[in-house]
Amino acid sequence: MVKINKELIAPCGMNCGICSSYLAYKNNIQKKVISNCMGCRPRNKQCAFVKKKCKDDLKLLKGEIEFCFECDYFPCEALTKLDKSYREKYGMSMIDNLNEIKNKGINYFMENQEKKYKCPGCDNLISVHSKKCFVCDKINTWKS
Repeated sequence: MVKINKELIAPCGMNCGICSSYLAYKNNIQKKVISNCMGCRPRNKQCAFVKKKCKDDLKLLKGEIEFCFECDYFPCEALTKLDKSYREKYGMSMIDNLNEIKNKGINYFMENQEKKYKCPGCDNLISVHSKKCFVCDKINTWKS
């Protein structure tokens, strides 16, 4: 089974290891077909969605905190908006992810993610966005 790298858990609680753009990057799917990304932390973006909107003196951007739950404003408006969108579209919550990391630890969270997003056909990870395996299934678009 594919293991999730801790560096793929973004500050906002997104598991980049199950993101369609990361899976496209990892599986060499052409950028013409789907955007490619190596993950928020490896790109040093420190969370693409909330980093510039951080109210806590930009501690996230400065690297003073590792996860948004360490912020005095958690959950902030930007994270709450992102969380709402992901709950509605993909059935996943960044805020729930962050609370699990905070309360049970990063290793527990990663093990749960590996089980939840495991492809039944090949043990690779499926996309949170499309529920498809980028190894077994034909991928045409980000949300296909």
